[in-house]
Amino acid sequence: MATSPAPLNSASEKKSSLYLQSMEEVEKVFKRFDTNGDGKISVSELGAVLNSLGSSFSDDDELQRIMDELDSDHDGFISLAEFASFCRSGSEDGGASELRDAFDLYDQDKNGLISASELHLVLNRLGMKCSVDDCNRMIHSVDSDGDGNVNFEEFQKMMTTANGKGSNASPP
Repeated sequence: MATSPAPLNSASEKKSSLYLQSMEEVEKVFKRFDTNGDGKISVSELGAVLNSLGSSFSDDDELQRIMDELDSDHDGFISLAEFASFCRSGSEDGGASELRDAFDLYDQDKNGLISASELHLVLNRLGMKCSVDDCNRMIHSVDSDGDGNVNFEEFQKMMTTANGKGSNASPP
């Protein structure tokens, strides 16, 4: 495998996404998308992962638009470098919309809270095998109001604290 371009290991990595703090984490997520292990993500692999996370597309054009946005060299695939660039890119609102999108991914019933069962469901869909008890422990570690769930403020605090300290915090 080719070596990573210099920018991935430079000071610019500190500006990475709230979710993927190191190239190692980026590669781990990339490999979950790259189901056939060929080192690139096809439109069908992208669609399969997004569907497993509960995303639905009104038509194939919508999925292709997402692919086109990520595929900067227009070769029909998303390379690790393109995926890493996407993960490091910020947004005009400083990442707040990405943080909300991440929260909404876990909040399956859209009640504004992430429960242990929702966390368990999403993590298992992502191929991360864990028990409901494991998920209860994860939630308990960030549940500041003691309601047994993670609300958006708790999620935001967890993600920004993990980002600021450079910790390798797990999902809620």
